Amino acid sequence: MNTQEMEKVLGKAEVLIEALPYIQKFNRKVIVVKYGGSAMADEELQKSVVKDVALLKLVGFKPIIVHGGGKEISGWVKKVGKEAEFVNGLRVTDAETMEIAEMVLNKVNKRLVKMVEELGIHAIGISGKDGGLLKVKKRFSDGQDLGFVGEITGVDPKLLLDLLEKDFLPIVAPIGLDNDFNTYNINADDAACAIAKAMGANKLAFLTDIEGVYKDPEDPSTFISRLTVSEADSLVEKGYIGGGMLPKIANCTDAIKNGVSRVHILDGRKPHSLLLEVFTDTGIGTMFFRDDDRL
Repeated sequence: MNTQEMEKVLGKAEVLIEALPYIQKFNRKVIVVKYGGSAMADEELQKSVVKDVALLKLVGFKPIIVHGGGKEISGWVKKVGKEAEFVNGLRVTDAETMEIAEMVLNKVNKRLVKMVEELGIHAIGISGKDGGLLKVKKRFSDGQDLGFVGEITGVDPKLLLDLLEKDFLPIVAPIGLDNDFNTYNINADDAACAIAKAMGANKLAFLTDIEGVYKDPEDPSTFISRLTVSEADSLVEKGYIGGGMLPKIANCTDAIKNGVSRVHILDGRKPHSLLLEVFTDTGIGTMFFRDDDRL
């Protein structure tokens, strides 16, 4: 073995050694991964994300995937001659659109199950309707009726706990039922946050189309790799955070305030961003944590 080959092998060993304390720390801990955005539209990125989650499971984590499917839903809505309509980032969902959304989300769900199974790991695809997992009520936005868009009112984690106990990897589609058993579409970020809180997850990771949090989105030098809850609240209050980032930041801080130890915003367009964030000292995205937490 020549010097160059030896250095390459040693580099791999150093990566494994760096990952060891994180593997020890989070062994048998629950991690909820919200999977959506452009990472779902690219087949190679899909494989990368699924491999990352599979590795987390094989080294001792208890991962749960909560997925979206917005772009595919919009595509199918267009195919039937309808125009996608959004209010404050939420899809207006009439009865026909709800039927399309459920069809597409189930299709996405089973595709992810297949990809995980191909890696030799047993996965089960469910929706929030199964086992009463996600209870909802009709959601309004600034007083406007959005149709069959649900706001989560309760989470029953029993089914997820049973699946994890039996060594399955649960993959959850964000659909829920109200008290009258009507079906509602749910924002996938909200579903992931609610599930992470109910499960007492150690980590919640959002795979998104952004690298993380910037104090000034136009200035790359203002990237923030670590944020306490109070620091995040301060950025919002001072107007540094706006638009589509506001609800995402709210979900991150809400999860931390309700018992989730770490929340991460990651760029899902970058291969293996999840592993780089979880298993390296520097990380790759923005991590949220409690004010009294000593890293």
